[in-house]
Amino acid sequence: MKKLLALAISLYCFGINAQHTFTGKVIDNTTQQSISFATIYFPELENGTTANENGEFSIDISSGTFKLVVSSIGYETKSLQIKIPMSEDFIIVLSESAIEMEEVIISTPFHKLQSENVMKVEQKKIKELKASGAVTLAEGITNIAGVESVTTGNSIGKPVIRGLSSNRVLVYTQGVRLENQQYGDEHGLGINDAGIESVEVIKGPASLLYGSDALGGVLYLNPERFANANESSADASVNYFSNTRGYATNAGYKASKDGFKFLFRGSLTEHSDYETNRYRVTNSRYREQDFKAGLGYQASKFKTEFRYNLNNAKIGLPEEIGIQSTNRAPLLPYQNIDNHIFSSKSTLFFEDSSLDVVLGYTYNNRKEFEEHHHHDEDDHENEEDHEDEHDEDEEITEPALHMKLKTFSYNVKYNLPELGRFETIVGVQGMNQVNTNYGEEILIPNATTNDFGVLATSHIHFETVDVQLGARYDYRNIAIENNAEKSFNSFNGALGFKTDIFNRVTARLNLASGFRAPNLAELASDGTHEGTNRYEIGNINLDYEQNLQVDLALEYKNEHVELFANGFYNKVNDYIYLNPNGEFIEDDPVFIYEQQDATLYGGEFGLHLHPHPLDWLHFESSFETVTGKLDNDDYLPLIPANSLTNTVRVEFDFQSVKDSYVFVKLRSTFAQNNTNPFETASDAYNLLSVGIGGSFEFLKNDMAVTLSATNLLDTEYIHHLSRLKPDGILNMGRNVNLGITYTL
Repeated sequence: MKKLLALAISLYCFGINAQHTFTGKVIDNTTQQSISFATIYFPELENGTTANENGEFSIDISSGTFKLVVSSIGYETKSLQIKIPMSEDFIIVLSESAIEMEEVIISTPFHKLQSENVMKVEQKKIKELKASGAVTLAEGITNIAGVESVTTGNSIGKPVIRGLSSNRVLVYTQGVRLENQQYGDEHGLGINDAGIESVEVIKGPASLLYGSDALGGVLYLNPERFANANESSADASVNYFSNTRGYATNAGYKASKDGFKFLFRGSLTEHSDYETNRYRVTNSRYREQDFKAGLGYQASKFKTEFRYNLNNAKIGLPEEIGIQSTNRAPLLPYQNIDNHIFSSKSTLFFEDSSLDVVLGYTYNNRKEFEEHHHHDEDDHENEEDHEDEHDEDEEITEPALHMKLKTFSYNVKYNLPELGRFETIVGVQGMNQVNTNYGEEILIPNATTNDFGVLATSHIHFETVDVQLGARYDYRNIAIENNAEKSFNSFNGALGFKTDIFNRVTARLNLASGFRAPNLAELASDGTHEGTNRYEIGNINLDYEQNLQVDLALEYKNEHVELFANGFYNKVNDYIYLNPNGEFIEDDPVFIYEQQDATLYGGEFGLHLHPHPLDWLHFESSFETVTGKLDNDDYLPLIPANSLTNTVRVEFDFQSVKDSYVFVKLRSTFAQNNTNPFETASDAYNLLSVGIGGSFEFLKNDMAVTLSATNLLDTEYIHHLSRLKPDGILNMGRNVNLGITYTL
């Protein structure tokens, strides 16, 4: 590390005066007229600027060869390689397009636009997800086709990608893996959407890129960008939710000057129990505080940034319908979780190559409180007195379950010089993780986990086809206190092709293998899992899961319509699952971990209609389906029901109101009758949502206002992946969300 730091300093000192001014102009391909306010961005440098009203721009950039991405509303996003310095102004020509602007995909290794990517990756802006009325980040990602969430009320949600969840889906934030005891059904993401710019989803095995725990896919959260060079901005927002009488507020500031850049953002969220059209769901309330900060520095041949996120959440765990109130302080039982995320990301730029070094440290401090004594409701004059007694218990009760999970991770990749048609990356990744118990209850033992992986991947550009291939080796060791030490290793690979098979029809075919070592809970749990009301017993003899998935994606685009069909077939060997053995311990059913081969298949299909010249009118429709079965013909548990989503969206601009829109969305969820023997079927239902929004100038600054209503008809329904389903507890009823953001 000392040598690396010394090299970085020497490179900086050598190249500090090698900054060059890159100037140019953006023009229309047809009219040759200038395009005002186009965005100029260098993704590798994370630096950019905006063209002026005459389409002209100027930005200081170090010497070297870099990717440049230029975008403007109503035009096709352009990606090109340029070499700095240039002897004259650079003219960038954009073509008109009704297709929405593209973004650079960060979660894949070569940071390309989606149209250039061999692997299909879904990307959504957090701003779009919130405008749809989503209460939480976990709820927002369910707007992405192929993604669902296992929920415990509104406060806890776990991502499900094509039927796979828990430790089979890896979450990345700030460029590092998020570790927060995600094995538990009632353990949520532990991160707030404030300060997150966009979310990317890799649907399928990503072990080549991320190692174990990415067998089912990756949820990649991109933090907000730093300010452009020598610029600053501040903003504040507030959202009100009628159903829970809750609110979410956040405020942030960022600035950049002379190579230094920083940002910070704080947020506070509180919700009372959510309401159905019959009752409020007792103890579904929660309170969340979140703070994010970042500090960066950029020189000629070196850039670095450090980010920190503290998230504290106090989350009620609903058990039955009882006290009806709009108080926000959680009752017993509840979780109190502190999640600290430290990340460091640095890049050294050489003449035609670069070295990326990402270091991460997460500290998850999880406390779960439960009642040690009970009061009879009849002893109280009213329900409010009863609730006060719970609050009193809460203040004096020690946590029954208290675990600390400390994870250090590293990710080092070298981007080799391009060799003809080849772009190649080699790298090493690893992790050291320590789990320690401090409470009186112990579900999983103390243990230390160490990962190490080495990978190589290439993107090859041919005239009519792009090919991406790679291979990886991983090793994991788990040392369990007072128990066996287990080791697992696996080779994995990926091969993908992208080509235009017909005019305007793009095909992507990807084959990838993945693996997942059994987690600590699966190997060695022995105790009552209070959040799920069952006694879990691990199996120290479990083998690792290995899968092979085939993906075929077809896309057709013209100026009027976009069509897509994404199909997959996923074979998972030695799939690990929980199974009741018919016994009871302390009145809780006993569940044991078993293994059996499994198969999942399905896909996502849809269209986006934007008839030219009626570019303001959008009709989007998507259908998603997944089926999962064990080799004994039993259906897998927690497989989401098929669903169809239809959205009509109208976008328009007035002289005084910009970026205005109105939408109507109908999500139809079909009955789920393909259930595991220990599940019950779920009924079909329809949810209607509407929304309106836009931005305007207020006191010489921009103010954005959104108004949306979800479940507008107050439909009674229970989502198949709701953990409250066995108790017959309904999901949220009608909710109206008002959001205001003011930017300085």
